[in-house]
Amino acid sequence: MDPNQENQHMSASVALDDEQRIRVLSPGMLVFKRFVRNKLAITGAVIVIFMFAFSFIGGLVNPHGQTEVFRHYQPFVKEYAAAAFTDQYRFTPVPGRTLSQNTQNAFNVAAARNAESFSADGETFMIEVMGEDFYLIEELVPFAKVTSVRGQLVASPLDGHTIPDGFTSAIDSAIKAGRELFEAGGDKYAYIIDGREYAVFTGTPVCVVVKKVFDLPPDSPALSYHFVMNAMLAFQGGDPSFEAEGQTYTFDRNDGGAEIYGQDGLVAVMSPLAIKEYQPGEVMTLEFKAAVAEAIAEGTRYFELIEDGEVVEYTLEDQPNQWVIRKEMDTYLIKTYGPPSLEHWLGTDANGMDVLTRLMYGGRISITIGFVVVLIEMFIGIILGGIAGYFGKWVDNLIMRIVDIFNCIPTFPLYIILGASLDQFGVDPTLRIYYLMLIIGLLGWPGIARMVRGQILSLREQEFMVAAEATGLRVPRRIFRHLIPNVIPQLIVISTMTLGGIIITEATLSFLGLGVRYPLASWGNMVTNVNDPYIMITYLNTWVPAGMLILITVLGFNFIGDGLRDAFDPKMKR
Repeated sequence: MDPNQENQHMSASVALDDEQRIRVLSPGMLVFKRFVRNKLAITGAVIVIFMFAFSFIGGLVNPHGQTEVFRHYQPFVKEYAAAAFTDQYRFTPVPGRTLSQNTQNAFNVAAARNAESFSADGETFMIEVMGEDFYLIEELVPFAKVTSVRGQLVASPLDGHTIPDGFTSAIDSAIKAGRELFEAGGDKYAYIIDGREYAVFTGTPVCVVVKKVFDLPPDSPALSYHFVMNAMLAFQGGDPSFEAEGQTYTFDRNDGGAEIYGQDGLVAVMSPLAIKEYQPGEVMTLEFKAAVAEAIAEGTRYFELIEDGEVVEYTLEDQPNQWVIRKEMDTYLIKTYGPPSLEHWLGTDANGMDVLTRLMYGGRISITIGFVVVLIEMFIGIILGGIAGYFGKWVDNLIMRIVDIFNCIPTFPLYIILGASLDQFGVDPTLRIYYLMLIIGLLGWPGIARMVRGQILSLREQEFMVAAEATGLRVPRRIFRHLIPNVIPQLIVISTMTLGGIIITEATLSFLGLGVRYPLASWGNMVTNVNDPYIMITYLNTWVPAGMLILITVLGFNFIGDGLRDAFDPKMKR
């Protein structure tokens, strides 16, 4: 043959399927060339690359966090306060004195029985009725001893006290009438029988007790004994004003109460109503309490107040034993099921979390679980399948029976049992992911072991293995350096095909509440909203994107698996 013609023939070899051109390509390059000619395989590769970028890079550039909860203010008519007529006494002691809870309880019992005195904590107290639901508690102090001399009562003062005129006749009348208290010289006294004598006591004011509620401005000090005493005396006496601590106060009366004004304006609201806020930390003004008392007294169910320059409307609802006051307030609410917007492209879910952000982090978890599980399955399957296929005989028989046992295990019932166990022990959601990957991997390796074992059974008798054995190579080197590499193409195909199945398994477990748990996100637990028909139909943005991503990702891995299977097939057209 002419050398020039040979050179000309060689230089004209430009087609990929030219025999001489293919002769210089490596096996890996051949596989790559076949793969890129497959349009479905390229489509799958593009999908998988996009999903990796979306999940692993998107979460880094996204300004929102995976568990970040979004809130917003929204006008909402809420229960603001409640008002009810009080039936409890309020105690205001004199300066320097305190009244124990035991003493207050003893007074309540005595007042209910209309008793004139009571004892508590080793002391005796006298009750003086000052008006309607208005009492003065006085501590009894020894005043005199009274004895009977020839049928006449004789009083002997104690501690420098002076016996007033008419004292003996007053106590004599009280003894004959069986009364514990008597009055002489404008003062009240009490007596007890002490043998043949009478021990007489005078009262020292200890506390004023009223059922009226004195509401004060926020952070104001408690009212003094003299203020409450003089205010109640003036109010029940019909006086327009009273004095306390050197200042004059005036009344603006209403039905059952009054607004009390001082030099600086409204200082207190006295009413039979106890008003309690519903919202913790809410500060109610005196003007509000006065308006509530006035509205209830007039029988109206609506009133307005000017607060911070704005007119605020309040409504009253008469309920059993109380009035409920409502107003429209800006309430800090979780942005549940928010619609798509510029801030949240896919809206928010039931917990007020950004759906797009959850999809990114959920893809990261779902894809990571898929790859880790495949690695676990490959590791176990390659080792056991390689050993079984190489040694054969009883070793092969033992390992294959183990494979049969694992194939007979009902995986989903076992997943349910293990998931319930993890819930019972309160396993952390992050640690739960590792358990999930380990469990799925440990149950999914038998198929790979069977494939590796079958391939090695056909390869171990070939000439290259005879040569390897003749050179004295150790058994692990023969298996993992000469046999397993010949199975790699099939393993790659199986891995890509298995990845999609694992993502589906994880999604199913998470959907059932057995996989990835809140607050962590996965595509599976994001579609749990379809359990509620109303949410499934109304809020498509909370679950359709996750379902679509599962579908597209699984298709992508399946396309890649099909493309690799065709590329590794030696019978494919070159």
